[in-house]
Order: sequence, then C-alpha cells, then structure tokens
Amino acid sequence: METLFTVILVLSSLLMILLVLLHKGRGGGLSDMFGGGATSSLGGSSVAEKNLDRFTIGIGVIWFACVIALGLLLAY
Repeated sequence: METLFTVILVLSSLLMILLVLLHKGRGGGLSDMFGGGATSSLGGSSVAEKNLDRFTIGIGVIWFACVIALGLLLAY
C-alpha cells in the first residue's frame, strides 16, 4: 500500500511541476509557447487557463491526499 501511494505521489509531484510551469505568470510563462499568449487582456482568463487552473487544483488535492495517507501509514 505504501508503494502505491509513493508512486502516485511521485507522479502527481512531477505533473504538478509541469502544470505550474504552464500557468501564465506576470511575464507570460511557458503557456505562451502553446498558444496561451494570444488571449485578450479585456476578456480575463481564457477557457484553457480556467481548465488548467481546475486541473492543477485537482492534482494538488490528489498530491495532498497522498501525503496525508503516507503520513498515516508510516506513523503506525
């Protein structure tokens, strides 16, 4: 069981790094490479950026749950 949570934790950590780097920051970010820089400043966030936010939050929840689960498993 510990091995399963460890593998999920490593995969979600790597995916989280990738997703955070894809987010648009003040100066653009890596999301501009994939067409994210073509949005208008008047319209707010694009649909792609909102979906990226949702996906990042979901992976963050999975990451957090794995950390808690591993902590509980290793404590006993």
